[in-house]
Amino acid sequence: MKKLLLLGGSRFLIPVIESAHRLGYAAVTCDNLPDNIAHRYSDAYYNVSIIDKDAVLALAQELKIDGIMSFACDPGVVTAAYVAEIMGLPTCGSYESVTILQNKVLFRTFLEKNGFHVPKARGYGCLNDVLEDVDYYQWPVIVKPVDSAGSKGVTKVDSPAELADAVALALKYSFTNRVIVEEYIEKVGYTTGSDSFSIDGKLVYASFDDQHFNEGSFSPFAPTAHTWPSSMPQWAQDELRSELQRLLTLLGMKTSLYNIEARLAPNGKVYIMEVSPRAGGNRLSEVLTMATNVDLVTNAVRAAVGEPVVGIDSDPKYNGHWAILVLHSKKDGVFDSLWIDEEFRKRFVVETKLDVFSGNKVFSFRMANQTIGSAILRFETAQQLNHYMENLDQYIKVLVK
Repeated sequence: MKKLLLLGGSRFLIPVIESAHRLGYAAVTCDNLPDNIAHRYSDAYYNVSIIDKDAVLALAQELKIDGIMSFACDPGVVTAAYVAEIMGLPTCGSYESVTILQNKVLFRTFLEKNGFHVPKARGYGCLNDVLEDVDYYQWPVIVKPVDSAGSKGVTKVDSPAELADAVALALKYSFTNRVIVEEYIEKVGYTTGSDSFSIDGKLVYASFDDQHFNEGSFSPFAPTAHTWPSSMPQWAQDELRSELQRLLTLLGMKTSLYNIEARLAPNGKVYIMEVSPRAGGNRLSEVLTMATNVDLVTNAVRAAVGEPVVGIDSDPKYNGHWAILVLHSKKDGVFDSLWIDEEFRKRFVVETKLDVFSGNKVFSFRMANQTIGSAILRFETAQQLNHYMENLDQYIKVLVK
């Protein structure tokens, strides 16, 4: 029986474990959070920090694993590449290439050196270094940890006077105590992204979505919904796809899922903001499996242990207009229930999943790890989807006391 080591333990790993079991593989999980929900579903759990590369390597060698994956778990991606390279296991790409993708400063530098559209950006280790560079930027700017995901520690800064708090927050969420400051790129329409798939370095499945945000909320950079297909103009999608392929080729990437974020700017340029060789959070690959009849999760598992990928040979063909809502609270309090209009439920709701129970304490949505569940919706037309997305509060509500 093949043995797959999964880094992390969030709810996003549960379908991965289930896919591994269907394929006849053992699924082992590890992180330093024993109460994480996925550990209840795995065949074994080990309390090892996923950012400690050598500790994970020692565990992997002891277990004699056949593959390693950090699915929808950003902190473990570099570790997985490190272990795979040393042990000669199937991997999404070299440790060096994965490190470039996962470090925002290295990634921006790589993009600039290779002629991609890229915002002005520099990395820093302290506030004083940032303050010495304020004349380098056009304002506003974005301040982020160089090595964190899920919108943790991200702030839009309109003037140098706001930098101190923003840098302190970003440093708090950085594993390496480094931040990146970059020019803020305005967008036309929606930020796009979603999960895509390459086989032997060829981008065979490029999926783009529309990301929806609560712009005035405490969390303006964490998506509250994703919808498919993308409304980005086709010429921009074609350019983005071409540039993504060029990026994967330059980095020598192999077979992998990728979580991508990009935007079309008012200057007519398409900017690649993020490419991470892992699945995205918010169950994107699960929705795409429903929406395109291509099983991304199972194929990611197969690729991780060196088995052939099956049924992914073209860009997605959507069987409708789809959405996933990132259910969240608008205030701190106690979760009561999820209310859905009954007619709306019958017509459009494919699935709901709650990660909390009535009586649980919940918090106002500030980061991606403060969600309380998800709802998957399917519509017949773009007009139908747009209408209901613009009026969601009439049809679905998170009730908090």
